[in-house]
Amino acid sequence: MKSDRLLSILLLLQARGRVPAHELAARLEVSVRTIYRDVEALSASGVPVYAERGRYGGIELLAGFRTDVTGLTADESRALFVLAAQGAHAALGLDSALGSALRKVMAALPAPHRPAAEITARRVLVDATRWKGGPQPAADLDALQDAVFTDRRLRLRYRHSGERATRTYTVDPYGLVAKAGVWYLVADRRGLPRLFRADRVSSATVLDDPVRRRSGVELAEVWEVLRRRVEERPAGVDVTVRVRPDRLDLFRRLMTPYLSELPDGEGEDGWVTAQLVFGEVAEARQLLMFSDRVEVLEPPEVRAEVAAAAASVTDLYQGVGEGAERNSSSEGVL
Repeated sequence: MKSDRLLSILLLLQARGRVPAHELAARLEVSVRTIYRDVEALSASGVPVYAERGRYGGIELLAGFRTDVTGLTADESRALFVLAAQGAHAALGLDSALGSALRKVMAALPAPHRPAAEITARRVLVDATRWKGGPQPAADLDALQDAVFTDRRLRLRYRHSGERATRTYTVDPYGLVAKAGVWYLVADRRGLPRLFRADRVSSATVLDDPVRRRSGVELAEVWEVLRRRVEERPAGVDVTVRVRPDRLDLFRRLMTPYLSELPDGEGEDGWVTAQLVFGEVAEARQLLMFSDRVEVLEPPEVRAEVAAAAASVTDLYQGVGEGAERNSSSEGVL
């Protein structure tokens, strides 16, 4: 497999320019010593490659050197033509570019591999959309793409699920992800990873400010964190509450384990709406710690549970004030 590895090094250097030896080793799953031996082998075969030591060093091809060799194996050739349905490319405006690119790849393939690639393209199709998923609202990806590819911040007008009003966010995008036919913007907001459905973005403005991503963090890492957060969220009872602003900070601190969504701004009535997930209905009784500063809006069974708990507390202390008053009066009698 050494020849495949040498070709991989050559193509990586051609695409990336100078690459640190440890990065090549990690990408190709070999040791740094092996990478240096491979570089020596490439140099001995006539490839103008050299290595520079030091903090900013790396391995690099001589400026201007290019190779047109593809080096694709039969399986790699077939893999290129197992492509998703055109919807994803159309949303990005890349349908025609995709067709043109595949034609060029086909022409560049070694002749023995072309028949297998052609039949793969005709016999295998990946459609990422769900059955009976219903019509999906169109997502305008132009501004989102622009920010992603130019490394600029974005100002979004965004509508959360279950809300009519939109909210404004300034975010630092990592990239776009298409999952099951739905496009998502993966971005940081105030340094924390967030996920925004593209079809809920009512407007997007690319700002002049450069993006402020966390250092060394890539799209795939952030997506994995967000994906797990959604998929591994324990099944439970979804609860909608409203919170008085003067208790919002305390509510955030105490209810963080149960929070699934907490909008930033106040509603028209002065309350802030939040989404919680409890393991069972009875867990919602702890909301009574906030007294009348938090109200359960839905579902009805949780609202009834909290109301019943409040009634139990009232019953428990019913007459306490009267008893205290009687005791006070009796203490004053000689």
